[in-house]
Formats: sequence, structure tokens, C-alpha cells
Amino acid sequence: MKFIIGLFCCLFTLSQASAQTCDWPEWQSFKQQYISREGRVIDPSDGKNITTSEGQSYGLFFALVANDRDQFNQLLEWTENNLSAGDLSARLPGWLWGKRADGSWGILDTNSASDADLWIAYSLLEAGRIWHSRGYQLKGTLLLQRIAREEVADIPGLGHMLLPGKVGFANADSWRLNPSYQPPQLLSRLSQVQSLWAEVGKSNQRLLLEAAPLGIAPDWVMWRKDKGWQADENGGTKGDYDAIRVYLWIGMMAGELPERTALIDHYQPMAKLTERAGFPPESVDSLTGQANGTGPVGFSAALLPFLTDPALSIQRERVLNNLPGADAYYNSVLTLFGLGWDRQYYQFNQQGELQASWEKGSCQNMK
Repeated sequence: MKFIIGLFCCLFTLSQASAQTCDWPEWQSFKQQYISREGRVIDPSDGKNITTSEGQSYGLFFALVANDRDQFNQLLEWTENNLSAGDLSARLPGWLWGKRADGSWGILDTNSASDADLWIAYSLLEAGRIWHSRGYQLKGTLLLQRIAREEVADIPGLGHMLLPGKVGFANADSWRLNPSYQPPQLLSRLSQVQSLWAEVGKSNQRLLLEAAPLGIAPDWVMWRKDKGWQADENGGTKGDYDAIRVYLWIGMMAGELPERTALIDHYQPMAKLTERAGFPPESVDSLTGQANGTGPVGFSAALLPFLTDPALSIQRERVLNNLPGADAYYNSVLTLFGLGWDRQYYQFNQQGELQASWEKGSCQNMK
């Protein structure tokens, strides 16, 4: 009898802990403004109300950070049913969903976006670990294996590297890569499941250091056989709305890692540009260092994990005084990432595992 009572109390405590949803105001606003009741993340920026696999992947991560399991399940169900034809383990998500020319709604581009795929796999694996779910764990593992088969290339002279998508980024002697697609902490966590990702992590460190010789990240870059790094054929040498995430990801790496120290030191030119101007530039040429424009508030949020005072305090104030509204999907995403990390709602440890504040019983810090 005592055993049964004890077991009941234990299960009750676990259920209470898992049911606890932290009060994260920016996440609540994001849900109201950008997530449909079915679990679709809507990007209204171009007036077409599209959905991308990126948006779904970020939503899953934020729901996990907030211990919002109901929303996590809604997002996952919509993603699997609408972007992967009902089975994430069998098909990589199509990256773009929206209104077709005939008025119906569905996938507009079946090609994949590997950064989204990586975040989905990571969030599933971490949901499995944190919420003690074998179902999430298995789904994340199977998706990760498919990503490795269909989106990773063994590039001569560079090694294993995540391509931006399944189709269109690899030629006989050249590969087009995006430095913002592979957060190092995700690769560290995924390497616990599949050793290949440790090799991708080493290649990614080379990409981040070598493809940005001035310490300014480009949006896109080419690797050519026997020639190495080259300017991208389509995007040139600029770094703006993709590249801003490079500073965000490396800033959120565990502080004790030597890889983080090397990257933070290497990318200090971006910090100096921001401190000098009082705001992040909207665009910077990665080969000349020429900065142009004023970056939106989301850029300031993305730099919060990367900067130190006095620039950090200035950008934090800018973010808090200009929180994005209902018409700024990407700025809202960057704010959730950067401000959420700055407020210690979550961190990453050296193994790349998510450390959410609610796990430590500190949900009050999320208000």
C-alpha cells in the first residue's frame, strides 16, 4: 500500500512539473500574433501569409523553452502532416507552404531547408530528454538520420558539411553554403546521437573562421574544389539577414568552450561596428568591411548574447524600447532568441543540451 501511495505521489509530482508552463511574455505575444490555432506559424511580411519550415522549427524550440507542451504538439502535428506528408521520418519537410495559383493551400516548394530540419531534429531530441518521451526521441533520431543521408555532403578538401537543402547546392566541383545554417551547439548535441555530426562540427568551425576573413559573416559562400573559399555567385559578399544569426549562435555557445572563444575573438569587428554606430548595420560587405544602413531591432536582439558592455546595455535598451509587433515575424524570432537568452530563460551547456529555467524551478525569472 505504501508503495502504491508513493508511486502515485511521484507521478503526481512529475505531472505537475510537466504541466507547469512558464510566463514568457514575448512567447505569448508570438503565439497570439503568428501561430494559428492549428499550429501553423504564419509569416505575414509579404502579405501572402506563408509558412516556412524555419518558422515551424523555431516555434517548436520556443515551445520547449517555455515548457509549453500543448503548443509543441500542435506545431509538430501541423508540420508533420502538412510539410512531410504525415511522416517526418520518411520525408524532409518542404520549406515553403502557402496559397497556390488555383486558390488552394499547400506546399509551394518541396525542397528542404536544412537549418529548419536541424532545429526540428534538435527540438525533438531535447523534448525527448527533458520531457522523458521515447516517442519524441525516436522521431528526432529518425529525422536526424534522414538529414545525414540527404543533406550532408563529403566535400573534397573540407570534409562533411551540411548543405542548405536537399537539391540545388552541390555541383561537380563547387558547393554553395550558408554559415548561419549550422549552430555549433546543435551540432554538439546531435553528435551524441550520430558521430557524423562531430565531423560536421569541425568543418563548420573552419567555415565560420575561414569564410569570414575580416570577422564579418557573409550570408552565402562557395567552396570550390582545389580553390577553397570563394564569393557566392548569387549573393556576392554581403552579410545581412541570414548572417546576423551567426553572431547569435556563437554568442549562445557555452562560455567555457575554446571554440566559442576563438569565434568571439574572430568576429569582434562586428561588435566594433555596432559600438561605433550605436546600432548594428543592416548590411556589411564581408570582404571590404563596408557597413550600410541601420539594422532593425531584431538585429540588436540577435547581438545580445554576442556583445559585452557598454554596447550590450545600449542594444538591450533598444530592444526593450522597441519590441516587435504583429507585422515583424523575423524580428520577433530574433528577439525571442536573443532576449530570451539574455534574460536566462534558457542556455546551452558544453554538450549543446538545452538548459531551460523552468527545469531548475525558476519560472519566476521568465516574467
